Amino acid sequence: MNLRDLQYLVALAEHRHFGRAAEACFVSQPTLSTQIKKLEDELGVPLVERTPRKVLLTEVGRDIAARARDVLNEIEQIRGVARRTLDPESGTVRLGIFPTLGPYLLPHALPLVRQAFPRLELLLVEEKTEAVLRMLREGKLDAGILALPLHEDSLHTEFLFEEPFLLAVSDAHPLAHKQGQLKLGDLSNQNLLLLEDGHCLRDQALEVCHLAGAGEHSGFRATSLETLRQMVAANVGITLLPVTAVKPPVAPVENLHLIEFRGHPPSRRIAMVWRKSSAMDGFLQRLADVFRQLPADLLDAHTAATAPAAPPAPRKAARR
Repeated sequence: MNLRDLQYLVALAEHRHFGRAAEACFVSQPTLSTQIKKLEDELGVPLVERTPRKVLLTEVGRDIAARARDVLNEIEQIRGVARRTLDPESGTVRLGIFPTLGPYLLPHALPLVRQAFPRLELLLVEEKTEAVLRMLREGKLDAGILALPLHEDSLHTEFLFEEPFLLAVSDAHPLAHKQGQLKLGDLSNQNLLLLEDGHCLRDQALEVCHLAGAGEHSGFRATSLETLRQMVAANVGITLLPVTAVKPPVAPVENLHLIEFRGHPPSRRIAMVWRKSSAMDGFLQRLADVFRQLPADLLDAHTAATAPAAPPAPRKAARR
């Protein structure tokens, strides 16, 4: 048994197709098939059920593939330790981040990372929270930037920052005049436009709705924050937007009124997470420190809020 054979088995477990698994491993299909058969002969158990349409792993095959994935991940950790001993700031970090934060945070954070670690190769993966967690567990990512709380005992959590929400309404909405005076109770009996299932921002907004006595706008679920913005601007409904999603370089949307909450606003807490067993722990601590050095204005809800409309100028008396 060798590491290459384990790699072939893991690829077959992921792709469930000899041709695609071989392509992922950069070998021919006969080569991969032959090595899997040799592994079966060596272990003395069938690992694969070969059917005309697809490939299925046996129960023992699935178990061995899962353990093989752990072995390969540990091997990569060993290589990482060696690389970072020679040059702690070089190498590659695979970082996962969720879609309602990545496009808005990274333009501000990546220049800081490049400045701090000019030789670092940062590979970014944008996926929903559950996918990022799964890839962390499988060793496909080194770290993730996610919203708390997370219920993963195997992960180390490093808090980064708290991001306030703004209420987004159209200029014509009755709440548009509440600038700086908005309370959660003002959302009572309001129905908010929300994202589709799977977005952590949806869960955070639902929690705010529950606290405020608000509900969800029925019959509509957006796939992105940009869709939410456009629907609000069209006076279809109202929503909550994280402050980074409305700061430059994000372009303003006409007829969109952003209202700051009075006092402590509803917010989301953002953290960097990685496996407690990671050999990169020390370096990831330093990387997290860089993400904490964001411009102070980026998380300031007051500077993102729409300025109150100026009162109309008094009319001049007509001359007689």
